[in-house]
Parts: sequence; C-alpha cells; structure tokens
Amino acid sequence: MGAMNGDTLYSIGELARRTGLTVKTVRFYSDTGIVTPTDRTPAGYRRYTAEAAARLELVRTLRELGLDLPTIRRIVDRELSLPEVAAAHAEAVAARLRVLRLRHALLTAVAERGLTPEETDLMHQLARLSEDERRRLVDEFLDAVLGGLGTDPVLAGARRSMTPELPDDPGAEQTRAWAEWAELSRDPDFRAAVRQTAEDFAADRARAGAPGPRRDFVAAVRDLAAPAVAAGVDPASSAADPVVAALAADYARGCGRPDDTGLRRRLLLRLESVNDPRRERHLRLLAVINGWPVQEGPAPALTWAAEAVRTRLQP
Repeated sequence: MGAMNGDTLYSIGELARRTGLTVKTVRFYSDTGIVTPTDRTPAGYRRYTAEAAARLELVRTLRELGLDLPTIRRIVDRELSLPEVAAAHAEAVAARLRVLRLRHALLTAVAERGLTPEETDLMHQLARLSEDERRRLVDEFLDAVLGGLGTDPVLAGARRSMTPELPDDPGAEQTRAWAEWAELSRDPDFRAAVRQTAEDFAADRARAGAPGPRRDFVAAVRDLAAPAVAAGVDPASSAADPVVAALAADYARGCGRPDDTGLRRRLLLRLESVNDPRRERHLRLLAVINGWPVQEGPAPALTWAAEAVRTRLQP
C-alpha cells in the first residue's frame, strides 16, 4: 500500500536506523502503542511515517532522562504537560544527586580517615540530620562552650563565628566537613577544652573591667608572632625579645594587669591551651562549611610564641 499524501513510509529497520534505536526496541514501542504503524505491506509488514520517527526520537530522549514508559506515553499523547513532568523529574534528580554527594562525602571520609564501622555509622547519621536537628546540635554545642559567660560583645561575636551554616544544597566537601564538625562538636574533651579557653578569656576580660571589644587572643598572637616565624627567628634568641614583650604587653592590656612573671606564666598557659590541633581543625571545617576562605592555621605562631615565653620563664 502506498504512502498517503505522498509521505515516505519506513520499515521498522529503516525507522531504527533513522532514530538510532534497535529493531527490537522499535518493535516493542510499536507493540505497546507508543508509536503505531501508518500502513502495512501486502505481506503484513508495518510501515511508519516521518512523524513516527520524530515521536520515537522524543521517546528515546525522555527515556535517557529517566522517565518511565507509562509517563512517556501520556506525554507523547499530550495527556501530560512535558514542562510539569520535567520539573518534577528535575527535583527528583536533584534529590538523587544530594544522596550521591552524601555517599561520596562519607566514603571519602572513611577512606581518608580510616574510620571504623561504628564511626562510619555515626558520621552517616550526623550527615543525614534534618535542618532542625542540625540547628539543635549547633545550639547545644555553642551553649555548652559559651553559655553563661555573660553578654560580652566579643563572646557574642565568637558565637557567630563558630556557627556552621550548611547551605541547602551543599557540595560533597561541605557535607563531609559538616559530618566531621558534628562528630567533633560531640567530643566531650574538645568541648571541655573550648569551654576552658572561653572561661579564661571571660576571666581576663572581667579582671580588666571589660574594656571595649578587642581582637581575638589567637588572632593577636598570630599577628605578632607570624612575622618572626616567617623570618626564621629562633624563639630562644635575643631577636625574639621584642616580640615576646609585645605579646606580653598586648595580653596585659587585655587582662588589666601589669606585665610581670605571673602574667607571663598565665600567658604561657593560654598559649598552650589554645594551641590544640582540634581547634585548628574545627576552624578549617567551619570555613569549608560556610564557604569562607580557608586560611593558614595559627599553630606555627602559637607554637613559636609558647616556646619563646617558656624559654624566658626558665631560671
């Protein structure tokens, strides 16, 4: 039988070649009614128009995008709006991507940190917390380390700077950092160390009569000692004397007390307490989670300053 209105008719094999599908797939779509033959030869072989080829190409595209056949059939039959279906599937794909990023982040953390099965399970639970659950965990940590220390504006600023804000659609690195931050924040020893640092700071401020906002202790040490570290100054040498004097003077101003042996002993204790690798890791994790620039940690400056002060306290 001939084509109607002069349209070219195609066999299943020709249709398969035009669309890049297999003959078996074209026959399946034809048998299920997704595309129907326009005509048949005297021997009963099916023939299709160019419109059928276009319909099959659309079907192939939708299948590659992950749509199921019943949905595809309703779309090509104009029973469903393709934009609405696409929007729904885009959200489903986005959710799937979030799951895959989470899995990638956790598997990478397991591989890099050599986690045990129990630690892996804990990280997985922490990474899957809802937004409300994350907020409760953050508030619990901040209350534990900063709560009850007064209304000092510097402490209020510290609370803000210590708050992780995981975005709605975090990347794999942010997800991994969040899970590790959550794990670290639950560590009683780490909480106790941060709390002690905060209490020491509050006590120093109280003794000084709570002057106006000052820069963070660690930031001050880094600013004063980092140039000496970069220059390779020996902390035990006389070249380090001016830096130690500046460190002591800055700390004395914050404490409201004179620069004497007692103050320098207290300064050394502060330097040793804040020079905790977990604290530096905590700051790095916060930067990754919040999308802040990851800066070089203060450990070299703190270590140098502690050694310089310690040397001068020795008899």
